[in-house]
Amino acid sequence: MEQDLESLATAVAELTEKVAATNGTFSETFYYLTIPLMVLIHVGFLAYEMGASRSKNALASGIKNILAFAMIVPFFYFVGWWVYWAFPTGLTLSEGAMGISGLAYANEVAAPWSAYMGPNLDDRASGVFWGAFVLFAATTASILSGGVIERIKLTGFVVLAIVLGAFVWILAGAWGWHSDGWLVTKFGYHDFGAAGVVHMIAGFFTLGVLLNLGPRIGKFNADGSANHIAGHSMPMTLIGLMLIIAGFWGFLMGCVIVPGEAWSWSNTIEGTIYGTPMTISGMTFNTLMGFAGGIIGAWMVTRDPFWMMSGALGGIISCAAGLDLWYPPMAFAIGFIGAVAMPFVASFIEKLGIDDAVGAVTVHGFLGLWGLIAVGIAAQGYPAMFGEDVITISFFGQLVGAVVMALLGFVPGYVVSFILKATGQLRVPAEAEIMGLDAVKVPADAYPEALHPSVSPAE
Repeated sequence: MEQDLESLATAVAELTEKVAATNGTFSETFYYLTIPLMVLIHVGFLAYEMGASRSKNALASGIKNILAFAMIVPFFYFVGWWVYWAFPTGLTLSEGAMGISGLAYANEVAAPWSAYMGPNLDDRASGVFWGAFVLFAATTASILSGGVIERIKLTGFVVLAIVLGAFVWILAGAWGWHSDGWLVTKFGYHDFGAAGVVHMIAGFFTLGVLLNLGPRIGKFNADGSANHIAGHSMPMTLIGLMLIIAGFWGFLMGCVIVPGEAWSWSNTIEGTIYGTPMTISGMTFNTLMGFAGGIIGAWMVTRDPFWMMSGALGGIISCAAGLDLWYPPMAFAIGFIGAVAMPFVASFIEKLGIDDAVGAVTVHGFLGLWGLIAVGIAAQGYPAMFGEDVITISFFGQLVGAVVMALLGFVPGYVVSFILKATGQLRVPAEAEIMGLDAVKVPADAYPEALHPSVSPAE
């Protein structure tokens, strides 16, 4: 009998070890796949912004996107990842209730000299989880990139992209997208799909930059009325927007804590970054419904293909904060409402004399705000984090979170761009802007045949 019990215990131990290994492989693969999917976001932004630029600026717009992506990676390795684990409870570097934050924990798992930040064969998740967060960081820089096309200096833009991607957004993530985050534990802030910690942060950071950068030459008339400056390729812009939406699936995958992770609430079901339960099935329903609501809402008020595709992205952003909570028709309605409001908000921003070339402040800043408020209106009373007797979601908590995200985005964007402006590093000279940034900054032609119309293809 005793021998049978020992054999059973051995079998159980072996089975447990195999299950753990399988879960580890699944987790590793899951986050690894988010990375190439999120790269599609940057393929989309590349096409989107080059198409939205005039042909004389197409390559310059693309170069700053590519360079910002590359620059953020090392800065996020050395600083950004450490910030996420060090500052959830505030600026005190103290440990939170979950025990996965604070100075000691950040040094253990995220300092550049930590074993977790290298090819540790015993650790199979840190690198790919870090990689997913790097792509979130790069996304914030790409959001900024669209609003400032055709007149920003490359060096100034790279500085702003690094500050936003490797410092500002990840501090917001620590506060509102971490189970020890003070916005979560004290106010019940809920933001599953990063409507606030990514989109609002990037949108309001962009707003701060635009106030110092100023409008493109020819955008506004002497009486304050605005002129439409069309990009050179609407088809490229539309394809780019659709690629961003395709990449958004990887973005949302990266918001999920999959079974088997040490900080997951369960070994059998997916969870949010707060430890609360959700399913990828529910996320799929709501993402597609928000997407459809956004397209239909924008089409009904504009009939403009640019705003229709922006509406698709805006619809997803509108319902992103509560994608784990919505009943699908609610996701459709929330996306629809956000997309209907979107063109009017963009027009209001333009009337203020702000030249947001692609509507980044509206689509990401305003609709991220709407997404947070929608959770406060429609999801009050849901547990904000895993556990018993925990704080619940409330309108007040979402409002506090929205104010924090707006200020945390806007203030650094304004201050850093003001310093760059004062030192002559923010905007290109007027002569270069009129000639086109490709001609003065890029040793290549976007459309060389167009520059020599007298030469036939046969020649």
